[in-house]
Amino acid sequence: MKPATAAKKLGVYLPATPTEFQEGVVSRAELNELQTNPPAWLRELRENGPHPRPVVAAKLGVSIAGLARGGVTEALTTEQIEELKDASPEWLVKERATQAEVRKEAARLKQRNAEQSKKGEQGEKAARAES
Repeated sequence: MKPATAAKKLGVYLPATPTEFQEGVVSRAELNELQTNPPAWLRELRENGPHPRPVVAAKLGVSIAGLARGGVTEALTTEQIEELKDASPEWLVKERATQAEVRKEAARLKQRNAEQSKKGEQGEKAARAES
């Protein structure tokens, strides 16, 4: 697979990886090995960054779109993420609240769909029993 795909699967920022990783091709076996036994450079990137936007968003508890609305378009290090959390700018507070509402609504819809599915199954059983 392409290095960009492998970096995405590993959760690391491609430009921060070693040159040989960026210029090579990664087989599935190599990817599995990197995930199972990460080398020092991979452990360092995962711990300290710079982190790709999906990882930054997850660490801040916001969406990727929320990052963009907040003006964060680049990869950030763990230290920069912690500084943002400590500073707690207005956009971050707002985006965290938005994300919490999105998660709450998703949980509500999941629960509703599960209940509807259960009612549908019970209705089908009752219809079969009547036939």
